[in-house]
Amino acid sequence: MCPLPAGGEGRVGTSKLGLPRPRGKNLAPGELRIRSQVLAGAGDSKEDHPLTSLFTSESTTEGHPDKLADQISDAILDAILAKDPLARVACEAIVTTGLAMVVGEITTDCYVDIPRIVRQTAREVGYTRAKYGFDAETCGIVTSIDEQSPDIAQGVDVGGAGDSGMMFGFACDETPELMPLPISLAHRLARKLAEARKSKALSYLRPDGKVQVTVRYSDAGKPEAVDNVVVAAQHHEEIDTEQLRSDITEHVIDAVIPAELRGSNMRAFINPTGRFVIGGPVADAGLTGRKVMVDSYGGFARHGGGCFSGKDPTKVDRAGAYGARYIAKNIVAAGLASRCEVQVSYAIGVVKPVAIRVETFGTGRAPEAKIAAAINKLFDLSPLGIIKELNLRRPLYRQTAVYGHFGRTDIDAPWESTARAKELAEEVAS
Repeated sequence: MCPLPAGGEGRVGTSKLGLPRPRGKNLAPGELRIRSQVLAGAGDSKEDHPLTSLFTSESTTEGHPDKLADQISDAILDAILAKDPLARVACEAIVTTGLAMVVGEITTDCYVDIPRIVRQTAREVGYTRAKYGFDAETCGIVTSIDEQSPDIAQGVDVGGAGDSGMMFGFACDETPELMPLPISLAHRLARKLAEARKSKALSYLRPDGKVQVTVRYSDAGKPEAVDNVVVAAQHHEEIDTEQLRSDITEHVIDAVIPAELRGSNMRAFINPTGRFVIGGPVADAGLTGRKVMVDSYGGFARHGGGCFSGKDPTKVDRAGAYGARYIAKNIVAAGLASRCEVQVSYAIGVVKPVAIRVETFGTGRAPEAKIAAAINKLFDLSPLGIIKELNLRRPLYRQTAVYGHFGRTDIDAPWESTARAKELAEEVAS
């Protein structure tokens, strides 16, 4: 792997994963070995664990309070787009003990029953009992909705960006869906944990849950094995902790992590404190947009900072990120690079991006400048151009609000298409 651009002489170096680090500080994953203390079940383990070339990503089940808020926001967005594809929506949700709040700016000619949507979403997620502290049937619901600011609308009305900002798209060849392996495995584990609850294979599980996966990489930057897995699973108070750990190992971890990646040294930390009965909104308030790394690349690639959920596609936080992923994935699918990050930057009210940047981390089979020139020629990255290319003015978004927006093969996610890879390769080769 070749290093990232220095971005200023003497300021930045790289780790063995191709990630930037300040020079003069030993932060490279392959260069640090310490004695670490980790929680192994209910006790401490004090073996030496070398922190060589490790990368960690996390995901959550749909019952995590922040993810519940994301799903409420996107369910409201979908309901509005189903009736009014041109609506402007910026919808945020807050969930806490016995209460859901929906706030934001919505401009539309249609009506949707927001309290009904909130209750239906919470019901589908699994919050159906008052003893959970948040119940679809009895929770209070407060709404505070205004129209989109006319100062913002005048820029969007002419096809410009609704806000200034930068978005990143990323793809790599570590998985068939061209995603980093840590976040891909984390999403699969979180989904399997939820499936075990819903199917009643593990009937004592409750909706909240989080998983974390650490992958060990070779000096060449290739994934070698899973170093450890962390699972936090909300449960009924009467289940024995050791039984829960055994069940989750069998039904979730072993069912998801391939044997060739587990090896004999993989560690599992399952409910390390020994108890996770109180969870969901009663334990932690949930808020739309707090899981941006879960939604994107698990921290493996950079992030512009803006969340996706609750935003209609005229919002470049969403459309720009989808467009950048679409292009990065087609670059990798075309064989132009093994790893690619695309940055797109916008100015509020301006139609075209003010900057486009392509980074292939030394894996490119063509000069980055030539790839960038091909992007400028073939793709319209204006907000309306992305909306048209990906057909985004339709109810697509509730399905993206959990288990990630990218690398999805189980849902209608048009930004995951590689239909333009051949055209892109031909343009770069010309």
